[in-house]
Amino acid sequence: MIDIHTHILPTIDDGPTTLSESLEMCRIAVHDGIKKIIATPHVENGMYDLDADKVLEKIRTLNQLVKQEGLDLEIFPGAEVHLNDRLLDAETLMESGILTINGGKKYILLEFPFQWIPSGTEHVIFKLKSLGFTPILPHLERNFKIQRDPNMVKRFAEMGAVLQVTAQSITGDFDAAPMKCALWMLKNNLVDVVASDAHSPVNRPPILSRAVKVASDMLGDEAARRMVLEHPGMILEGLPFSK
Repeated sequence: MIDIHTHILPTIDDGPTTLSESLEMCRIAVHDGIKKIIATPHVENGMYDLDADKVLEKIRTLNQLVKQEGLDLEIFPGAEVHLNDRLLDAETLMESGILTINGGKKYILLEFPFQWIPSGTEHVIFKLKSLGFTPILPHLERNFKIQRDPNMVKRFAEMGAVLQVTAQSITGDFDAAPMKCALWMLKNNLVDVVASDAHSPVNRPPILSRAVKVASDMLGDEAARRMVLEHPGMILEGLPFSK
């Protein structure tokens, strides 16, 4: 499996606080059947204004430790990017090594808030698509407004955004509201990718298999596999996929 949304790098955002915790998260991922992880630290949100060199160096260090341990896992660069006007500048996105997934200049993981729908979201989606980038909208099922009216996500899907649901929402590890919304999205074929949004080895681990089991029971093995292997693989490689 491929996990496209994780906070696995140490001391860089609200993820693990030590390199040992990062490595333990890698062990958990491998045990769960994950072979590729995209590190997506928060950037440009006013709290974690990280530069690409710092992120890439931490990824190199973690990959070296993973290799030394003999773990069958590779970490790739990315970011969870706060919605801001700089996103609409193609040159900025093309030059950055982390703002797009794996530096591929095709997919960008947007930081979507939990309390509201940011004004101008549709404009950002439209503009990014017109510039040749596909936005990935994470954990919509955890947004309070969408929980009240999940039909809102249909418009984002129609505009060409990739919709990513958090694995722990599907399995009910947060609370009832995110789970209800996530299952509704699954039932209505509005989930393109399932990712862990892992932050720690204990409370927010990089585990996908439990959510895959739920999705498989609802939609079949092939549909579930697409959400954690085929679609994430194409995102990692910067290739388009049909929904």
